[in-house]
Amino acid sequence: MSEMTETTVGQRSPSNHLLRRDVRFLGNILGEVLVHQGGRELLEHVEKIREMSKALRAEYLPELYEGFIQNVRGLEPGIRHQVIRAFAIYFQLVNIAEQNHRIRRKRDYERSAGEGVQPGSIESVVQALKEKNLPVDEVRQMLDGISLELVMTAHPTEATRRDVLDIHKRIADEVMELDNPTLTYREREKLREKLMNEVLTLWQTDELRDRKPTVLDEVRNGMYYFHETLFEVLPNVYEELERCLTKYYPEEQWHVPTYLRFGSWIGGDRDGNPSVTSDVTWQTLKMQRNLAIHKYENSLRELARHLSFSKTIVNVSNELLASIKIDEKFVELRTVEPWTNDNEPYRVKTRFMLQKLQNMREEQFVGTKQRYSSVDEFKADLEIIDRSLRHHYADYVADSHLKKLVRQAELFGFHLAALDVRQHSKEHENAMSELLAKAGIASAYAELAEQEKIDLLHGLLSGDKKLLQDGIELSESTQECLDVYTTIYKAQQEFGVGCVTSYLISMSEAASDILEVMVFAKEADLLGRDESGNVFSTLQAAPLFETIDDLHAAPEIMDTLFKLPIYRQSVAAMGDLQEIMLGYSDSNKDGGMVTANWELRVALNDLTRMGKSHNVRLKFFHGRGGALGRGGMPLNRSILAQPPHTIGGGIKITEQGEVLSSRYSMKGIAYRSLEQATGALITAAYLSRDSEQERSNEKQWEEIMRGISVDAQTKYQDLIFRDPDFMTFFKESTPLPEVGELNIGSRPSKRKGSDRFEDLRAIPWVFAWTQSRYLLPAWYAAGTAFSKFVNDDPARLETLRTMYREYSFFKSLIDNLQMALGKADLMIARQYAGMIEDGTIKNRIFTQIEEEYAKTQAMILSITGQDDILDNVPVIQESIRLRNPYVDPLSYLQVQLLTELRNLRAQNEDDAELLREVLLTINGIAAGLRNTG
Repeated sequence: MSEMTETTVGQRSPSNHLLRRDVRFLGNILGEVLVHQGGRELLEHVEKIREMSKALRAEYLPELYEGFIQNVRGLEPGIRHQVIRAFAIYFQLVNIAEQNHRIRRKRDYERSAGEGVQPGSIESVVQALKEKNLPVDEVRQMLDGISLELVMTAHPTEATRRDVLDIHKRIADEVMELDNPTLTYREREKLREKLMNEVLTLWQTDELRDRKPTVLDEVRNGMYYFHETLFEVLPNVYEELERCLTKYYPEEQWHVPTYLRFGSWIGGDRDGNPSVTSDVTWQTLKMQRNLAIHKYENSLRELARHLSFSKTIVNVSNELLASIKIDEKFVELRTVEPWTNDNEPYRVKTRFMLQKLQNMREEQFVGTKQRYSSVDEFKADLEIIDRSLRHHYADYVADSHLKKLVRQAELFGFHLAALDVRQHSKEHENAMSELLAKAGIASAYAELAEQEKIDLLHGLLSGDKKLLQDGIELSESTQECLDVYTTIYKAQQEFGVGCVTSYLISMSEAASDILEVMVFAKEADLLGRDESGNVFSTLQAAPLFETIDDLHAAPEIMDTLFKLPIYRQSVAAMGDLQEIMLGYSDSNKDGGMVTANWELRVALNDLTRMGKSHNVRLKFFHGRGGALGRGGMPLNRSILAQPPHTIGGGIKITEQGEVLSSRYSMKGIAYRSLEQATGALITAAYLSRDSEQERSNEKQWEEIMRGISVDAQTKYQDLIFRDPDFMTFFKESTPLPEVGELNIGSRPSKRKGSDRFEDLRAIPWVFAWTQSRYLLPAWYAAGTAFSKFVNDDPARLETLRTMYREYSFFKSLIDNLQMALGKADLMIARQYAGMIEDGTIKNRIFTQIEEEYAKTQAMILSITGQDDILDNVPVIQESIRLRNPYVDPLSYLQVQLLTELRNLRAQNEDDAELLREVLLTINGIAAGLRNTG
């Protein structure tokens, strides 16, 4: 595979020579592994296919195409299997090299810039505030007002196994070592041997899961990122922000409030996943707590190594000595070695702290003095040590070794990450119907009119009486629904209130959907009145508005809720803050990319205005996926894409699937991503100060967008919803049925096991279109909508050009469309369309898609004034150009294998090896295209 080394990324410039070196180096090693494992014949097959694919991309010639197809189809099954894996693993290695190069570029910049400031860094943003003469009080006010929570979900778009990701990490670490200029010749050879060993291990490791992961497997996968990177990296981001603030505002003492943290759905998201039970949620919270304790134990042991201060030399504080006396009285050192040198009090103290942490794992140690009952107690001990160190002027040690641990305690508590619970609104209605019938309150709750439901539920919330009485027997599903709330109450007592505070309701279509959850919360004492009669609430029902219709209804639904006294009081108990989630995936699936983006923006603005009228700050939770068709974009861009005045209550964003591994598996990339997110948050907060002074032309532009959105939705739904043959076209010309057989998630790919389009989940919808290279959800209908607005009028075209230059929403929309068009490839998609049995359906719908693609491309180029799609980001343009010849063989092979497999299955036969090869091509294409789901 020695020739298979042309980098699939980056411009051909001297600055990228190290990236090309790494790709060449890894390509050569893979070539040697192929020869070692499959003989020279395997390498020759791979090279021949690669060269023909590359030649076809350079110039399409019918005879070359025929030769290429014959070559691909002529592969014997044994060698074909290995060829697929060779291309797939090549992409894995290239992706590793790319990620390493991103870290290298940042380090190179910092090295060459000296004291210069890198664009997009935290320092560049703080410096800009200082240059704008922003007073320190306003800076503090901004920092108090910003909030970003990144929420890991188990959405199944990560096609790579954890074991494979572990190998990737080892390869990445070793490739990075190639940059070490002090390596001797022998050390470099040794490094090459280690890499050869890892690539060989990768070749011999099965990239496919033999079973679907369990929910607890997914929990472990999510916790991996906390263990490997986030526990270290997140405090470093805070430290850098404080350093920059001190540099530019030196007159202040800075301790930045907690503005950036991580949450999780994994183990709490039960929507459509019967495997997520209340017991699984409890197990999840225990696993998270144990990891947090483990990390604190490691940090304390490391801290103790630096705390050899002796009472014979320094005067430690009386406060520290008094706290040790209390520990000696109450805490028995059983599992931790006692520290025998009483002259080193800090080490004595850390031993007691370690014992109290370890006692938290053991149920019998319930006594308040034997264990930490809250993270505040742990933090208080750390602060006693901190004050004592500063008492004898060991402040450098306090800043270097203790400050980070205090910040970790603030960020991760004893629960590691706040766990969100999510369930479908229909499940709550079913449970409420049964409960009210058994309690003799309403015999047919589900049949009541919406206002009747609201009146009934509001009455139940306002009263003291509980629905659940002794002796009431409930069905298993209703009991499980209620057990979740009992588990949340128990968890808040055990792990701290912060462990679960949000309960998300999928498909929220009415105010009653939210009130039902609040009634269940009241049943479990998560909502009620204290002794003074004031309403308390430790759990908030957060609606998820997903479809276009739901987005339209959202402001009225929330207005109805805020007008209800008991509901408004429950929001006041949560700091006058209401969380609302907006779904990017289902809105896109429902209305198309242009309409979804526009309607989400309208909903953000309308909801913010409505919340303001009730003096409620809204925290918007953006349910973005990794793919363009599901709202995917870099983290900093997704923050800046929001209207600035809508971020006042904070932002939550889902981080899911392959986005987790691409952003957070390496410390350098995790840091850069979170650094840029911090910069974007502060920038957005600054911009929101002037957001009321709306530019007059934006009103006109919004009217234009409203019309474009309507036309785009009509065009999109004409095909997706109103064409009776569309589902046949979709299923037969994509690997949709087979994607469900890739064991990448514990959740079923369809709701209700139905074949209806409405019940198809958004993830397989986007994943299948990406695999077949259409990327249809990310661009379809845009061209028609834009051209209909322009209507051959040069003045109207000029208006769109002005909007692209001056209207940030429109620019973001156009650039995302460019990215989708650049990644789509209808030449390859035509091969997939060839699998459709009915030629009439195939020709009619594919022609329609082809025409819309051409129209969208032409309109984008007219609006931007570019010669080619993605001229605005040449690095990505070149990346796609160079990757395509390597992805193409996998696509052609996938079409061939799908055709064979489906023919067999049509005759009620099957072939496990054939299916395996199909799944391998899915993995390979996912690695080649990235951002698949």
